Amino acid sequence: MERDQQFLEFVVKSLVDNPDDVKIDRIVDEMGVLLKLSVHRDDMGKIIGRSGATAKAIRTILRVVGMKNDARVNLKIEEPEGSTRSDNGASNDEPTGPIDRSVDDLIDELKGGTAA
Repeated sequence: MERDQQFLEFVVKSLVDNPDDVKIDRIVDEMGVLLKLSVHRDDMGKIIGRSGATAKAIRTILRVVGMKNDARVNLKIEEPEGSTRSDNGASNDEPTGPIDRSVDDLIDELKGGTAA
């Protein structure tokens, strides 16, 4: 197991109530390393955090771990089975799209949304 995957496993298992349900798939391609994280659906809130703060912090530290190993590391948090979150039929007030959008994408969306 690579260091980025070991780090992610340690952090996530430390945060969740169901550590045996934590699953991490590591995929390496020309774009870098992709870590796909699956957790028990009851633990999603602990991993995402308020306004995505925990997920953002984990991604930031994973990028630093990747830099130390000359790799670009990205994290995708998988939607748990039986999730009630849905992009279909969402009101205009609800955020839509994948959980793992980049900060730059969010900033661009905010800039576009505030322009007159």
